[in-house]
Amino acid sequence: MAQPIILVTATNELSASAYVDSLKRRGATVRVVSPQEPIPSEDPMSGATALLLTGGPDVDPERYGEAIDPKAGVRTNPRRDEMEMALLRHALRENLPVLGVCRGMQLMNVAFGGKLIQDLPNHREQPGDGPGHSAFHEVYVSLGTKLAAILGTGGFFRLNSRHHQGLKEPQKSVALLASAYSLGDGLIEAVESPAHDWVIGVQCHPENEEEMPKAFSRLFQAFVERAEMAAGRRPSSQESST
Repeated sequence: MAQPIILVTATNELSASAYVDSLKRRGATVRVVSPQEPIPSEDPMSGATALLLTGGPDVDPERYGEAIDPKAGVRTNPRRDEMEMALLRHALRENLPVLGVCRGMQLMNVAFGGKLIQDLPNHREQPGDGPGHSAFHEVYVSLGTKLAAILGTGGFFRLNSRHHQGLKEPQKSVALLASAYSLGDGLIEAVESPAHDWVIGVQCHPENEEEMPKAFSRLFQAFVERAEMAAGRRPSSQESST
């Protein structure tokens, strides 16, 4: 059986450390890629069997047909956008597991044809990977979704938050299903692709495990297990997993 490898995108190695630690604790083999590294055109994933899109700077509004609002405090990294879009396209084409966290969820929505709210007035956090303190808020995870199945239940959770951009129903891609909502402001807190076996995005930061409900530890575990399943079918990656 092929070795399962999870590709983790980040601006640099340091900003990926919490994600890498969470995955390695669950037995994953991890490779971090940054915008400074060339991506092979023949196989952007370089044999990896799953993709984790981490938090970071804002997705360039040009990606969803808008100019940057000068009042929005937008901070972009176009090289990272390009790298992650190429990796995501390849992973979706091969039906590989994808997990998007914060910016990763937002980029996923843009890749599927959606948009973003460039700035959330009086919102909780500053953009990016840098230090700061999480805010906490109530989130409802919808019953019957893939996310609820992974967590073992739907319902209300107190989750962390570190973002100044987001999306609501008008910005959401029609190709994605919203699987969680913030009760306070109506922001979408998780999305998933009905057309793929395991493509899930969350707005919270599950890698900060000490801040999260215990049920969310199952998210990384399920992701690692899916990477293992994808490794088992890697030679015939055009097939759908069950």
